[in-house]
Amino acid sequence: MPMSWALLAAILLAAAGFFIGRSRAFAAGAGDVRTLHSRPTYHGMNAALSVLLPVLTVMVLASGLRMAGVIGPEAAGVAGLLGLGAAVAGLGWAVTRNGQAFRARNTVERMVLGLMVFCSMIAIATTIGIVLSLIFETASFFRQYDARDFFLSTTWSPRFEGNSQLGVLPLLWGTLYISLIALLVAVPIGLLAAIYLSEYASPRLRGIAKPAVEVLAGIPTIVYGLFALVTVGPLLRDWIAQPMGLGASGSSVMTAGLVMGIMLIPFVSSLSDDIINAVPQSLRDGALGLGSTPSETVRSVVLPAALPGIVGAILLAASRAIGETMIVVLGAGAAATISANPFEAMTTITVKIVSQLTGDNDFSSPETLVAFALGLTLFVITLALNVIALIIVRKYREQYE
Repeated sequence: MPMSWALLAAILLAAAGFFIGRSRAFAAGAGDVRTLHSRPTYHGMNAALSVLLPVLTVMVLASGLRMAGVIGPEAAGVAGLLGLGAAVAGLGWAVTRNGQAFRARNTVERMVLGLMVFCSMIAIATTIGIVLSLIFETASFFRQYDARDFFLSTTWSPRFEGNSQLGVLPLLWGTLYISLIALLVAVPIGLLAAIYLSEYASPRLRGIAKPAVEVLAGIPTIVYGLFALVTVGPLLRDWIAQPMGLGASGSSVMTAGLVMGIMLIPFVSSLSDDIINAVPQSLRDGALGLGSTPSETVRSVVLPAALPGIVGAILLAASRAIGETMIVVLGAGAAATISANPFEAMTTITVKIVSQLTGDNDFSSPETLVAFALGLTLFVITLALNVIALIIVRKYREQYE
């Protein structure tokens, strides 16, 4: 029996177990639930969880063993049967425990606590798995390609037939350049919009403007990319780049940066607005009572109190900008160059990760494995941004407190 069918059967069995456990609890109490330690609903939940948890445990173990190569795909049927058998055994064990003195509520709470702990560990395990996979594949890449050429070369020219030049510096420059322009657009606009909505706007205007700004966050990035390709790029080329002699292409760093900045505005605005609203009203009242104007209160009291959260919002926007792909592909082009001219076409690390892993290529070649080295580089950059932000926030919070 495949594991998917075993899971479906276990869900149906758990639903039946809920009603069986509850009815047996009623019977054990002889119609008077006051004689029971726990309500009949807890007895039913105990039976349902006793069915689901064993089969989920078997499925997780089987999936882990399959990913590790210990078992093959043909073992899915055996795992499904084992999971279903564990579910039946769990139901039988739960039903036999029903009685007036059975502490079903305590048992259910322990099960739910264990389930929540397991769910919280999934994020940690996923992060560890991502980092380890990047490290292992990056090590394979550096065994075939010189690390000094990767980190110090200014040429990116992969050739699957050999003699590739895989310098990360042009990609790193394009990534940081486009992200900087995007943040220069998103942070001032988003932060000022958040201050206005939280401190100055009327409740009616806030109820209209805040959802309107947040609509931008729901637009797919491919739509932003098309907007950059069709509208923003030609406008910048015809109105600024060509008259000033800076370029003749609609694909440029400025195009991608402006459109990406528009995309990031709701990230900065919405998060900063929530953070500013979380500042206690007593701080505002105290500042106003001492004679401060509303603008002085915002500048000297509200913003310092909300600074740690605002820095977190800006960091989230920066991480989002660094990891963006579609806007860069359609708005900035694919040229791996180093230039200070914002109206030239450039590319980013994420774009090249996609291009190196796309197509029927030899996975063991350095031209493909370089994607993992690029991914690890991007991970280290993002981690460094987080560490720097935490240091800044901690120092400022100590001064403010």
